Amino acid sequence: MGLTTDVLVVGGGPAGLAAAIAARKRGFSVVVVDGAKPPIDKACGEGLLPGTLAALRELGIYIQAGDGESFQRIRFIDGSISATANFPGDAGIGVRRTVLHQKMAARAVECGVELLWNAPVTSVTQEGAIAGGKSVRAKWVVGADGIHSRVRHWSGLHAGLNGERRFAQRRISRDSAMNVDEALREFPKLADNLRDVKLSSVQRGAVTATCRLDRVCRENIALVGDASGSVDAITGEGLGLSFRQALALADALEAGDLEKYQSAHRRLARRPLLMSRLLLLLDGCAPLRRRVLQSLAKDPDLFTGLLTAHLQDTSLRLLAEVGARLAWQLVTA
Repeated sequence: MGLTTDVLVVGGGPAGLAAAIAARKRGFSVVVVDGAKPPIDKACGEGLLPGTLAALRELGIYIQAGDGESFQRIRFIDGSISATANFPGDAGIGVRRTVLHQKMAARAVECGVELLWNAPVTSVTQEGAIAGGKSVRAKWVVGADGIHSRVRHWSGLHAGLNGERRFAQRRISRDSAMNVDEALREFPKLADNLRDVKLSSVQRGAVTATCRLDRVCRENIALVGDASGSVDAITGEGLGLSFRQALALADALEAGDLEKYQSAHRRLARRPLLMSRLLLLLDGCAPLRRRVLQSLAKDPDLFTGLLTAHLQDTSLRLLAEVGARLAWQLVTA
């Protein structure tokens, strides 16, 4: 005997759980299916920026300082050059991915979401899916099954997918073979601080990518999180973007119009995609990177302005002013 639900979410990671919670808060019945069993770990998504924490609070999920380690600022280092900027408000929190997942799964259960673990999905149609060998019928199907999304492929939404990949072992590089010890040699002060620290887990790896899709929904199927395209982890915005997408998707489901989600998805991705391109440009051009970091180190208020533009939904005018100020610094440096 199969199941019937309003919303079927394929993928029980943070993006899928956020989509499920947001939809359930709108009164929909929701089932989440995943072939894994919690807690689900991953090498990224452990530093939650202030905006990400705010989106979690909208979902009723509260990450406290005691759940991890708070951090108040961002620092860029290139050799002897160091530029630092404080967050323009609340602090961020570094928390283990397993802790985040446990909190989100518990919140989903509290909201009345039905979670089906160890139920791998073998096919998806407009009527629902086959999960764990059983049929699940649904009015809406949400693909939240990650960067290699099968839902995206099955639904034909993979057209136009393109992007650049890098690799992460709880730090990020273009070299898929580099390990953490090798990476730390580039940061001797950090390596010295970590010299007597004991490892709390095994080294894990993952792929990070910047990619976009032509469309993220078709008929009654929508994609959320990395399944819908992604921003490079260097921005720190991956999870926060997924949570804001989940909230926007719930609004569209309530309105019965996925085109509203298509428009919101494009708008939400615009700023972090721009930031990822700028940061990766600096990564690939050492002379430009050094000049930019020297400018930011010389003018901390400028760095704070750029960080504010990245973290908050600021006006285009403010973004243009900060960009012009940086350009002037580079010209006169």
